[in-house]
Amino acid sequence: MATFLYKMGRFAFRRRPFVALAWVALLVFAGVGAASASTATSSSFSIPGTEAQKAFDLLDERFPGAAADGATARVVFKAPEGERMTDAGHREEVEKVVGGLKSGAGADQIASVVDPYAGKAVSRDRTTAYVQVSYKVSGMELTDAAREALVEAGDEARDAGLTVEIGGDALQAVPETGSGEIIGVAVAAIVLVITFGSLIAAGLPLLTAIIGVGIGISTITALANVLDLGSTTSTLAMMIGLAVGIDYALFIVSRYRAELAEGREPEDAAGRAVGTAGSAVVFAGLTVVIALVGLAVVNIPMLTKMGFAAAGTVVIAVLIALTLVPALLGFAGKKVFGRKARKRQGEVAAEGAGKPNMGTRWARFVLRRPVAVLVTAVVGLGIVAVPAGSLEMGLPDDGSQPVSTTQRKAYDLLSDGFGPGFNGPLMLVVDVKGAEEPKDALAKVTDTVKGMDGVAATVPGPLNKAGDTSVVTVVPKDRPSSEGTEELVRSIRDAGTDLKSDTGADVLVTGSTAMNIDFSQKMNDALLPYLALVVGLAFLLLMLVFRSVLVPLKAALGFLLSVVAALGAVVAVFQWGWLASVFGVEQTGPVMSMMPIFMVGVVFGLAMDYEVFLVTRMREAYVHGERPGQAIVTGFQHGARVVTAAAVIMMAVFAGFIGSSESMVKMIGFGLAIAVFFDAFVVRMAIVPAVLALLGKKAWWLPRGLDKVLPNVDVEGEQLRKELGDDASRGERELVRA
Repeated sequence: MATFLYKMGRFAFRRRPFVALAWVALLVFAGVGAASASTATSSSFSIPGTEAQKAFDLLDERFPGAAADGATARVVFKAPEGERMTDAGHREEVEKVVGGLKSGAGADQIASVVDPYAGKAVSRDRTTAYVQVSYKVSGMELTDAAREALVEAGDEARDAGLTVEIGGDALQAVPETGSGEIIGVAVAAIVLVITFGSLIAAGLPLLTAIIGVGIGISTITALANVLDLGSTTSTLAMMIGLAVGIDYALFIVSRYRAELAEGREPEDAAGRAVGTAGSAVVFAGLTVVIALVGLAVVNIPMLTKMGFAAAGTVVIAVLIALTLVPALLGFAGKKVFGRKARKRQGEVAAEGAGKPNMGTRWARFVLRRPVAVLVTAVVGLGIVAVPAGSLEMGLPDDGSQPVSTTQRKAYDLLSDGFGPGFNGPLMLVVDVKGAEEPKDALAKVTDTVKGMDGVAATVPGPLNKAGDTSVVTVVPKDRPSSEGTEELVRSIRDAGTDLKSDTGADVLVTGSTAMNIDFSQKMNDALLPYLALVVGLAFLLLMLVFRSVLVPLKAALGFLLSVVAALGAVVAVFQWGWLASVFGVEQTGPVMSMMPIFMVGVVFGLAMDYEVFLVTRMREAYVHGERPGQAIVTGFQHGARVVTAAAVIMMAVFAGFIGSSESMVKMIGFGLAIAVFFDAFVVRMAIVPAVLALLGKKAWWLPRGLDKVLPNVDVEGEQLRKELGDDASRGERELVRA
């Protein structure tokens, strides 16, 4: 592989105008496709194999149109202290709002507006009422005029003394790139300038990463409607694409500078950089892709699409690092060094020459005290991981919004006026097709559920036209995300077995609350199989890279430790509220159901990046005859500074997304940033050298039988060096002619 990549790097260097033009053309083509694509709608959400999804599909079949995915809104009114919503003046104000919505701006997108006095949407104490608004289109497709009309609908009622708040998904705006992401890129630029001491060398990774992300995001935007991709898909692809794009280019530029410092000609230096560091980039990228594509085992279409889209962006980042980066290095030449370094010419030494750098000093410290370093790091991460034992998972609703938002205020008003469970009613889809007496069976089901603990009210609906299906609305006593409501769902489903044998009716529980419960359960059930698949495949891949059994095993165990510690930090901040104000978390609550498994996938891929980049340099030194301990020092001498810069850049990029208004993006940004910190600086920089120091030569042990079976991918470039020779002159010419 190293030889092939060497040739690719030299080709890109020599044909740099053609290579650069090809990537720019691809960026323009993707941009045109994105600009000409229609506005993306909200992606459909389904959970195949769950009872809630089965009920939803049956509802869509038996009640065509009833399961439409159009946006909804509730305009909630509360009367002043001592007054009632049934008072003539207040009633008149509410009717004005109803009439304004039906005839005002954006009325063509409204399917129905239900008057609270006609629809029995007034609380028992008469202090609260709400107008139910249903739209023909999703929240993403609502026009600005329709949203503004909804927001302004209650202005006159407020002037009349009523409290008016608006809930529902109609007000959900399209997430936009904010200042946080820009700050993250700015921090990355500063780190690159400090690392390289050259604006040109610092600008190369940023430029290539932006081009790669531009192509990836534009492609996702262009295909959003065709592939049913949600807005979060592009945000997460941008997050990962920026991080790996900068890092992969960083490693190749750094190796190019090191080769130049050894006296190589620029073209040869570019080829060697791609042949050695590029090999590590390929395998690091493969681990990330495996982790992201592996999300398909969860069997949730939305998560699968997110994983594939992000994986596509990573593939683009790898291809750009192998082709566009050496092409741009051809334009830059020796200007990748600062002016002072270029003036010194021959005095510019390879990394690690002269006095020992920080990486060398740290590696020697770890070699002197491996047990102390190992115990301290493991115990420290173990303490941080403790909160993960209290992990609670769920999906966000208006109740998880910041208390300052109108959605949260509307949620609280409805909860106070109609009961905590009103915001998350359960839908019982009752299939009486197999019942001898459909109406009696429906009544039996309703009465049984009504008598259960935890049920506040039941509202049976009419049978459909075919007379074989009905929907019973069940209002729990507890709030949607409570354990009581989850227990109620289980109780109804358990009772459904007896009801079917007694009446012939099939009872299925669905609704947003039941979907959330099923989603969380599915994520829990998929976590271990996903871990086994991803870690297993990556273990095999790392055995190819390192020609060892213990090194990949150590890498996997270290990852598990860092990801559990990161989950502990997420629980402490987002669930317990520790330092919540520091990270802009206005409302604590359960951790998002997809967060753990998504973080496991992404962090595993990124963790293996550092493992590959750092340990391949150690492997390279060991293969070339250095003792195990000295190989560790050499690896840190050449790679610690660059890996540190890469980790800081990743942390900065991920942390930039903490400022997002979307709670899932904020949580994932924080989780990935803290996970990178734990993995890069605690696991890879402390635990890895400590374990390797304790293992010695055993770290690179591989059974003979396995050694014969596994193909030699030559990541460390040993075969390449043999072909080129020490002076590289003759071998280089022969290789180029070949």
